[in-house]
Amino acid sequence: MRQLIVVIAYWMLLGSPAVAGQNEANAARPNFLVILADDLGYSDIGCYGGEISTPHLDALAANGLRCTQFYNTARCWPSRAVLLTGYYAQQVRRDAQYGARGGQGRRPAWAPLAPELLRPLGYRSYHSGKWHVDGKPLENGFDRAYTMDDHDRFFYPRRHTRDDQPLPPVEPGSDFYTTTYIADQAIEFLREHARDHADRPFFQYLAFTSPHFPLHALQADIDRYRQRYREGWNVLQAERGRRLRELGIVHHAPPAMERELGPPYHFPNALDKLGGGEIIRPLPWDELSPAQREFQATKMAIHAAMVDRMDREIGRVLDQLKAMGVFDNTLVLFASDNGASAEIMVRGDGHDPEAAPGSGSTFLCLGPGFSSAANTPFRRHKTWVHEGGISTPLIAHWPRGIAARGELRHTPGHLIDILPTMLELAGGRAPTVWKDASVPPAPGKSLVSVFASDGPALHDDLWWCHESHRAIRAGDWKLVAAKDEPWELYDLSRDRGESTNLAAQHPDKVQQLESLWTRRSDEFRRLAEQDAPEPQPSKPAKRKPAAN
Repeated sequence: MRQLIVVIAYWMLLGSPAVAGQNEANAARPNFLVILADDLGYSDIGCYGGEISTPHLDALAANGLRCTQFYNTARCWPSRAVLLTGYYAQQVRRDAQYGARGGQGRRPAWAPLAPELLRPLGYRSYHSGKWHVDGKPLENGFDRAYTMDDHDRFFYPRRHTRDDQPLPPVEPGSDFYTTTYIADQAIEFLREHARDHADRPFFQYLAFTSPHFPLHALQADIDRYRQRYREGWNVLQAERGRRLRELGIVHHAPPAMERELGPPYHFPNALDKLGGGEIIRPLPWDELSPAQREFQATKMAIHAAMVDRMDREIGRVLDQLKAMGVFDNTLVLFASDNGASAEIMVRGDGHDPEAAPGSGSTFLCLGPGFSSAANTPFRRHKTWVHEGGISTPLIAHWPRGIAARGELRHTPGHLIDILPTMLELAGGRAPTVWKDASVPPAPGKSLVSVFASDGPALHDDLWWCHESHRAIRAGDWKLVAAKDEPWELYDLSRDRGESTNLAAQHPDKVQQLESLWTRRSDEFRRLAEQDAPEPQPSKPAKRKPAAN
C-alpha cells in the first residue's frame, strides 16, 4: 500500500497545475544510474549468494530489491544494444541475426539510443566505460563520454576516448587501472552536472569492463583472495548453491558440471603459452594435478579481486550521488551483460608466464571450471543461451520511488525493459516516428509495476539467438538448443538448472515453441532489413572472436 501511495503521489505531482515551471518538474523525476558489469557470474556478488566482498551492491539490495529471473543476451555487444534501444539486437542489426561476432553494422534510423529519447524530456546523459555498439556516444545523444575501446589491457590501454576524441595511450608503469578510471570519469561528469546543470535530471551509464578477461587486478586486491579458492570449483559451486537457496533466490540445487564442455572457441596455441597449469575442461577438482589446482585457484582469486574492486568503485560513485543530494531520487540499476565466460585465449600483449599472475604482462581467462561455479546455480556460460549464459542479477534501488527493502521479485524480465522503464519514470513515451521513419513497437516493457510487487507476466515470451545457440521462454516453459544440437525443453518453475530435458515427454510443446521461435526470428530479420543502412565494406576478419 505504501508503494502504491508513493507512485500515485509521484504521478499526481508530475501532472498537477501546482507544479510551476520546468525546474520543479525536473526535480520530481528521478535520475538514472545504470551500472553494467562485464562477464559477471550470476552468483559472483554477495547478495546473490557469492563469497566475494561487495558491500556497496549488497547495501543497494538490502535497501531496494533483487530480481531473480532477469535476463541478458549472452554476449557483450548485443546486451548493450538492447539496453540502450529497448529492442532485441536482431531487430536493429542485420548482422546480429545469428549472433555475428564483430557487431559493426549500423542501426536503422528509427532506433535511437536512450539519451536521444531522454534529452527532449530535460535529461542530460553521461557515459563512462565500455561502448561496443555502433556509432559514438556524443553523436548518439550523450553530453559527455569516456569510452574504453581497449579490451585487452586494464593497466595501460592504448585505445580510449573522451567526448569521442582519442586520448593518448597510457604509459606502462603508471598507476592507471581501468576500473578505477571509469569510475573517476563518471564522478567527474556528475560533479560537472552538479555545478552547471543541477536544475536538470541525468542519466549516467556506467559500463565497467570488469571482470572480463584478461584477468588483471591490483595486487592488494588479489592478496585478499589468494587462499580463498584452494578447495576448488566443486566446493565453491555447492557453497553458492546452498546460499542461493537460503536467500530464496532459487529453489533447486546446482546442476552437475558438464565435464566435456570446454571453451566456446578453440585456440590450441593458447595452452602452449599458458603452461601446464591451464585446463580446458571442468573436471572434478580432485582429478587435477597440484600445478593445475594452484593455477586455477589463482585465476579465480584474480576474478574475485576484479569484482571486489568494481564494487569499491561503485561505492565512490554512490558517494558522489550522496554528496550531490540526489541519492534518494536516483534509480540505480545494476546488471551484467552475460554470464561468466569459459573462454581461454591469449591476445593483447601476450602472456609472460614468469610475470606475477594478474599483472599487465599476463593474459589469463577464467575458463570453464570456475566459470561454472561463477554461474551457479545455472548451466553453461557466456555465448550459450542456457540459463548460465543469459541470467543476470538485477538490483533496483530508489528510496523515493521504491518502498521495497530487501525484497525479491520473481517476475521474468530482460535488458530490453530498461529503456521503457526510464521513459515511463521520466514522463515520456516511445516515439511512433523518428527521423521521418515509422518506429515499430518495441518488445521492452516498463518494470515500474514490478518495483511495487510481483504480478502478471510482462512478456508473452522472451527470445534468444547467438551464434546459432537459440532459446525461447513462454511462461515457465523454455525451449533451448546449442549450435547444431537438438532442442531441449525445461519447466523452469521446477528446473532452472536445466537438468531434466522434457522434450521427449512433451513433443507438442516442443513443436509449439519451435514454431514461435521461428516466427519471431523471421519477424526480427524483416525488421532489421527495413530501412537499415548498407553495411560498410571491411577487410576480411582473422579467425578469432571480436573484442567483447
